[in-house]
Amino acid sequence: MVAIADNRLQTIRTAFPKEGLFAEKQWLLSPDAFPIDKKFLTDLEQLGHRLFVFQRACNQLYQLSVKGKQPGWIARYLDAGKPKELIEFSRRKEIRDDLPRVIRPDLILTENGYIIAEIDSVPGGIGLTAWLNQTYSKFDNAIIGGTNGMLGGFHSVLPNGGDIVISQESATYRPEMEWIVARLKEQAAVAGGDDSGFPRDHNGAGITDPGYSWRVVPAENYEPENGRAVYRFFELFDLPNIPGIEKTLRANAEDRITITPPIKPYLEEKMWFGLFWLQPLREFWRRELGEKYFSKLQEVIPYSWLLDPTPLPQHAVIPRLEIHDWHEAAKFSQKDRELLVKVSWFSPLGWGSRGIALGSDLPHSEWEKRIEHA
Repeated sequence: MVAIADNRLQTIRTAFPKEGLFAEKQWLLSPDAFPIDKKFLTDLEQLGHRLFVFQRACNQLYQLSVKGKQPGWIARYLDAGKPKELIEFSRRKEIRDDLPRVIRPDLILTENGYIIAEIDSVPGGIGLTAWLNQTYSKFDNAIIGGTNGMLGGFHSVLPNGGDIVISQESATYRPEMEWIVARLKEQAAVAGGDDSGFPRDHNGAGITDPGYSWRVVPAENYEPENGRAVYRFFELFDLPNIPGIEKTLRANAEDRITITPPIKPYLEEKMWFGLFWLQPLREFWRRELGEKYFSKLQEVIPYSWLLDPTPLPQHAVIPRLEIHDWHEAAKFSQKDRELLVKVSWFSPLGWGSRGIALGSDLPHSEWEKRIEHA
């Protein structure tokens, strides 16, 4: 077994791209893929569609709130802290129904299954996962997705080529996207694309057309080209740091290019999990998700609250915490503060794990500061 493990590790090292996958990152290697049982696999395969339906319902709820067909406070929460121009752009009819083409739920395994920490619609790891698929499939035929699972999935997002536009803020992930672009070009070149293993869109551009190509380009000097599909690999709070972004947004507004994930800051808010659990919205979620999906998502979306300082009536309490206002939460004992506080997105602190604090890991004084600041 030691020899087998050594051979596998050598295969992995040999396959590792010279340019790396994440910039300035080192890796611990395992000779074996992460094992999961069949029940968990089935759950994961079903989770994708449930979260698609959830995001579609989120998109609808926001728009209904804007139109006055759902409470106005929903849109006010989701728009808080966003630039006016960005809010107006996100409401354009041209992108009304657009949803992210790639999402990644961040899962935390528990004794009884798993919970979803958050849903990321600008996720790193696409190229990394595609590389893992290809590399581990060389010696393990039970890898989920097989050799080209992630590669084929991302190909379906940009089937006729496109631009992966990456900001300096997200430059860590540039190597993995350059790797996946190189693989897409290789696959498209195999037998004219017919035997590549990917379905072709025969109504779109062919590989002999100039548009049938993929490339990774920096967001800071990106020049949109009519008819191109754009995969956005930058956060919307970073727009002020991207010169000329107005040209890209204008091209999208005029339907000259498509952008995924769409320019919808409200969809990328972490507060959606809090809105999911609000009693006044319960019937909306049940209707839009369906009873089965609603019930299943309740099992994996952790109960969440919006840290809103608005005073409550004297007889009211915050559900499950049984406190009258958030100042009381600041006084929780270490045992009682098994809670995560998150910055709700539109901030550099909302990116990655920078804006997350686990109450039980913090000294009481630091926990109190976090609550007061929130």
